[in-house]
Amino acid sequence: MRSRLAALGRILNRITASVVILQIVAMLTLTLVESLRKKKRKMRRFPVVAPSPVTVEDDEVTVYTYGEHLFDAMLQAINAAEDHVYFETYIWKADATGRAFVDALNRAAARGVRVHAIWDGFANLVVPRPFYRQLSDDIATLHYPALPVPWRPRSWGRDHRKLLCVDGAVGFVGGYNIGALYATGWRDTHARITGPGVAELDNAFIDFWNQNLGRRRRPITDNPVRGWESRLRMHRNTPRIQVYPIRNMYLEAIDRAQERIWLTHAYLLPDDDFVAALRDAARRGVDVRIIIPERSNHIVADWLSRGYYERLLHSGIRLFLYQGAMVHAKTGTIDGHWSTIGTANLDRLSLLGNYEVNLEITDADVAARMEEIYRIDLSNTIEIDEARWLRRSLVAKATESFLSPWRPFF
Repeated sequence: MRSRLAALGRILNRITASVVILQIVAMLTLTLVESLRKKKRKMRRFPVVAPSPVTVEDDEVTVYTYGEHLFDAMLQAINAAEDHVYFETYIWKADATGRAFVDALNRAAARGVRVHAIWDGFANLVVPRPFYRQLSDDIATLHYPALPVPWRPRSWGRDHRKLLCVDGAVGFVGGYNIGALYATGWRDTHARITGPGVAELDNAFIDFWNQNLGRRRRPITDNPVRGWESRLRMHRNTPRIQVYPIRNMYLEAIDRAQERIWLTHAYLLPDDDFVAALRDAARRGVDVRIIIPERSNHIVADWLSRGYYERLLHSGIRLFLYQGAMVHAKTGTIDGHWSTIGTANLDRLSLLGNYEVNLEITDADVAARMEEIYRIDLSNTIEIDEARWLRRSLVAKATESFLSPWRPFF
């Protein structure tokens, strides 16, 4: 009896290993095929909204939807810095745009500005190390480790944040990485804040820096004073202390919705509770819409995401595929009152794994601007028809089901 059970166990182990290997081969094949297609794909212009400030109490909030406009504003802020610059990014490409930021930071340090720079090691594995050595020795740097310590789960999260804070007077946060591709080729969203609300961004940067000092870095001690009541709030996912408020922020806002929930996201891989919250909102008559890329920069994530479409569409949630460009925004606006702009995607890596920051804004004027942007983005989408989606090929359905066990890892 024991020998039969042992033999059965070995067979099951071999079957499981074979399935896993086939799934990995399938994902690698999809990635390879998509990389070949990208080389032949032509970039297409997409509609954008010119940046214009909106007053929120004592602050001004400006929303950027085109990389060149944003990078010009960021470089201008660095060039005007007099006291300090806190710069943090997930990806920092070694191209003309990336070098422009290196040069601006070096000039700021040369004139006596305190400059701190952080970038994620894993996201920049393909970037030549000499590129970062171009940063002045006067700049305090943090190259967040590419490989976490395996036996320390709290070190597994990537630094997926994108922040720039200058002199405590102007700050930037959103989805844009640094590189030429993002300047003109991707549709993303970033916010600039001027006023006392910048203290929230300063504090987010300082806390992360001070938590990762190592042996050679000095702490930042001049943490700004923040108010208790504000229409601008910063939410931070911090794997080190296992705190993930961004997911809760979304769930609370969705639960309050009475009229409309308009979301834009690069990747749609929500957990069951998130799907249930959106479904319940749609059932009580809320207009729930989600813009996602027709083809993202991660083809495997696209296939995993498609496994959710049927459930969402059947619940009355409308899905729109952005055309001709990668939409990388991580935004939402609800009922003409609430909005969020940040770095967290609707997937498990962002909501329960990575270091992320999202700005939450409760203001009708900002919500109106976000709705204006949303309507313009909708003009560049194609809505998924539920009946048509259900008639997709058996091969597509089988591929989605075959890869579905990997959803928790994305």
